[in-house]
Amino acid sequence: MAFELPPLPYDKSALEPHISARTLEFHHGKHHAAYVNNLNGLIKDTDLADKPLEDIILAAAKDLPAKQGLFNNAAQVWNHTFFWNCMKKNGGGKPSGKVLAKIESDLGGFDKFIEDFRSAATTQFGSGWAWLVLENGKLKITKTGNADLPLAHGQKALLTVDVWEHAYYLDYQNRRIDFVQAFIDNLIDWEFVEKNLG
Repeated sequence: MAFELPPLPYDKSALEPHISARTLEFHHGKHHAAYVNNLNGLIKDTDLADKPLEDIILAAAKDLPAKQGLFNNAAQVWNHTFFWNCMKKNGGGKPSGKVLAKIESDLGGFDKFIEDFRSAATTQFGSGWAWLVLENGKLKITKTGNADLPLAHGQKALLTVDVWEHAYYLDYQNRRIDFVQAFIDNLIDWEFVEKNLG
């Protein structure tokens, strides 16, 4: 069964002015779509063809670098689908409830979380992702290069920001820090984070 490009969870213009409809047309409609198409080509007529996406990622991760292409495309399908759901119109700001309580107990408070998450996103060299993850019951901020993701490291993803240049270049050019700040202030869907926290 072939994978399909999932629709965005909002209209292409919903995140403007922070992320333009034009960026989403390219990022979702071209980049994400290409990963889906590549993945389908790589698993066709193999024993992975009917496996869930997470199983394909973990199988490929165990056989690197031989399965690097498979890992990259499968992980990027997962990463992008997750990233779209991390955002919403009029998002951002400070969470409440158990997410905030956990951030305060595990990460030294909300301001410290913002500082460390922003730092992870802006200091990731080249392409990659910054993450808020759950590891052994504790929150942790981490970053990964290229397609790498928490699943491959035994962590549960709660939140991510994409810092590949195609995620922000049309809107922000080389100002990654401005994109990351806009994501934090205006786009994070804290309800989605809370759902992931369980």
